[in-house]
Amino acid sequence: MIDSRDRWYLSDDHGTGHRAGASILARRVRFPAEGRKHKKGAPVTHSPLPARRDPPPSIDTTRANAARIWNYWLGGKDNYPVDRLVGSQISAAMPEIVDAARAERGFLVRTVRHLVTDTGIYQFLDIGTGLPTANNTHEVAQASAPQCRIVYVNNDPLILAHARALLTSTPEGATDYVDADPRDPDKILPQAARALDFTQPIALMLLGTVEHVLDNNEAYALANRLMDALPSGSYLALCSLATEVRSEAINKVVHQWNKSVTPTIKARSRQELIRFFDRLELLEPGVVSASQWRPEAAEREAPVEVCKFSGVGRKL
Repeated sequence: MIDSRDRWYLSDDHGTGHRAGASILARRVRFPAEGRKHKKGAPVTHSPLPARRDPPPSIDTTRANAARIWNYWLGGKDNYPVDRLVGSQISAAMPEIVDAARAERGFLVRTVRHLVTDTGIYQFLDIGTGLPTANNTHEVAQASAPQCRIVYVNNDPLILAHARALLTSTPEGATDYVDADPRDPDKILPQAARALDFTQPIALMLLGTVEHVLDNNEAYALANRLMDALPSGSYLALCSLATEVRSEAINKVVHQWNKSVTPTIKARSRQELIRFFDRLELLEPGVVSASQWRPEAAEREAPVEVCKFSGVGRKL
């Protein structure tokens, strides 16, 4: 059994990647400075919410859902019997899939900290965000620089139902949630401009996003269209399912997933993932296992290679 705090923090260290009425929730939320105290470096907290009982009518509980399966693998409560059934089948075929989910969140944490503290990036466009867990993008960013501004994007009804957990901010910064298909930049970009200044550098976060765009040309065009809208000095952080680790098992998991889960997925080779950075300056160590992208000192003892590969690139 978990308490109300655990509804948003599924574990102490890890969560799943890249997350009511959308017309009410999908807006910028600011808290007046006099209404909330915030100490630099302190975590942002969420108000506890009552336990969810019946799912909103728009949520299909007859077919497994990607965000809910990852939630189940990490011990969360925001899933249904069909998610647990399919999730158990997939993790039985490839138990290390849970390590991949944790590695992806670790990559998010390290990347956001690096971009804020080392490059002075204070704006983040997080497209394809998952269910709220520990170390969400705004929490990591604003712990280092309270003035950071974050926009989350997704159109999953369950994530929308939990959007209130994401719409928190330091008094100095801001968060926003855009209800839009992650593949629809023409809808995303104008709404993201409510909270982000597109004349200043922005970090585009595509974590677990392009793997749901099955056509390579469409996936590259999506990333390029989004980066084209950002000014010089902006960054792309990408993490996606790769075929570099246990490729045969990955291909079987992808086949099994696509028969039972929505949205469907595609695993790509490392070289295919590198192409997302063709027009960018790819940061060291390049496109590597998410667990091996600039690990912290405590993580440097032979981090396990996982099936999620990641990279960060800078727009010149």
